[in-house]
Amino acid sequence: MNIKPKLSILNDKKDAYDKKDAQDKKDPERMDLMMRTIKAVHSAATSNTFKSDEALKKQRAEMEMFSKLVAPTFAVDIKSFTVENIACEWVSLGAGHRKDKIILYCHGGGYVSGGLGYARILAAKLAFYTGMETISFEYRLAPEHKYPSQIEDGMKLWNYLMHMGYGANDIILAGDSAGGNLALEMCLELRKVGRFLPYALVLMSPWTDMRAVAASYERYAAKDPLLTLNYVQSARNAYAGDNVDYELEQYSPVMADLRDFPPTLIQVGSNEILRGDSEHLAKNMVKAGSFARLEVYQGGWHVFQQMPLPKSVNAMENVGKFLNETLK
Repeated sequence: MNIKPKLSILNDKKDAYDKKDAQDKKDPERMDLMMRTIKAVHSAATSNTFKSDEALKKQRAEMEMFSKLVAPTFAVDIKSFTVENIACEWVSLGAGHRKDKIILYCHGGGYVSGGLGYARILAAKLAFYTGMETISFEYRLAPEHKYPSQIEDGMKLWNYLMHMGYGANDIILAGDSAGGNLALEMCLELRKVGRFLPYALVLMSPWTDMRAVAASYERYAAKDPLLTLNYVQSARNAYAGDNVDYELEQYSPVMADLRDFPPTLIQVGSNEILRGDSEHLAKNMVKAGSFARLEVYQGGWHVFQQMPLPKSVNAMENVGKFLNETLK
């Protein structure tokens, strides 16, 4: 694969899907319930939130509720399996589908919540819109299991695919939010030990900088309907600890040497506080000589691709187009 270093930007300013999104809200009560549920999942009140067993249980239960509201299961087959005690799901189209590539998907949730139910939302969409089989997995969660537990679990799945006969060039590594962080950290780990990187990366609202210093934190604080700085700091502290240097690449992959990274698609909403993470990652990748495509969706929020809206359909269709382009 020979793709020249380039920053390709889609800034969806006009966004013809806004009107369709508005028209699609025929069931306002259901839409309101979904938004309130996911907001409750993402919005923590204080830096001590994830030190409370009760708060953790509440957030994880709300995330499970959200997944039941929006997870698409039409047209896909789902098979459960385990890899070294890690619960996994293999998602594929019920009809014929391509088997030359496979997607390994890392779910989001701030490293403190999320499981197979939550992962199923985007795993099913990835399988449907790309025609590729998709594997999701239930990595250990913080604060019970801190860094690097999640990366270790991700590498177990990577090794499982190697034992299944897949090569690195057969795998697309995908992730949203903290799962985007995990996907990037897995690439850094692979390179650290001298192994090949995946064929491509697909990142949705990736969490790339745990320092939380991007200007977007302040610029979009009032517009972001889901995330807060307190939530990000709470999740960060639960995952990595209170007294670590968040500038280190094992926490903030945007600070790493990003040379020779796979072609990468980055999608982000225009109104989310993590927008700067996506923009900085894309710029740093191209500066390092790698290819990055950044798509900014007007009016989009954190991982809006999960919601049943035309804007989400547009984004997922673009994932399929991006992968088809890189596969040529």
